[in-house]
Amino acid sequence: MGVAPVVTADGAFIHAEDHWRTYVMGAEEIHALRGVSFDIERGEYLAVMGPSGSGKSTLMNIVGCLDTPSRGTYVLRGKMVSQMDDDELAAVRNREIGFVFQTFNLLPRATALHNVELPLVYAGVAKEQRLEVARKSLEMVDLGDRVTHRPNELSGGQRQRVAIARALVMQPSILLADEPTGNLDSQTGEDIMKLFARLHHDGHTIVLVTHEADVAQHAHRTLRIRDGQIESDTRR
Repeated sequence: MGVAPVVTADGAFIHAEDHWRTYVMGAEEIHALRGVSFDIERGEYLAVMGPSGSGKSTLMNIVGCLDTPSRGTYVLRGKMVSQMDDDELAAVRNREIGFVFQTFNLLPRATALHNVELPLVYAGVAKEQRLEVARKSLEMVDLGDRVTHRPNELSGGQRQRVAIARALVMQPSILLADEPTGNLDSQTGEDIMKLFARLHHDGHTIVLVTHEADVAQHAHRTLRIRDGQIESDTRR
């Protein structure tokens, strides 16, 4: 049975209220998040910054429906995600979230086209339709001429573009990028950030997790996390 939609007071696209995430390690409790609250509007470009151990990865996992808060409320597009079971979380994750990782996470023996179409395979989309959608997704990231290339035949920047195309192929509500330039040289990383800027201009909601200030400055809003709490929330 699905969770009924709810409406937050301000109608935010994402509403997180009083998020705590506690891990029990032996006799010790570790509080990765301590009462974190924030809203994200549709079409925002948000960077989440913080040092190692600050809680930013935990926050990313909750926003991406890979984890749930120990306490607190998480509403995504009117759905009470914080009360969902694992199957419901998986369904929301597959439908609503597009993930981009530092390490690309591509299948090494598969072509760019097959890597991009995989989410559509899992969603049960017919072959002809998914190949067409996957090609269009690769064209969106300027790789329409690389559909038959495997990862070892592509540069690091091209591999990340394939990963971004895969993240976009299900037309997700949110593009969630975890250190997307971490394995790239500075010029290639700048090219990838220009691609994110273009995707944001086209209407995508982007949440970018990074520890690099020069990467975060591409976003229009920066949430700084320290010791499991929000240290600052600035817009430009």
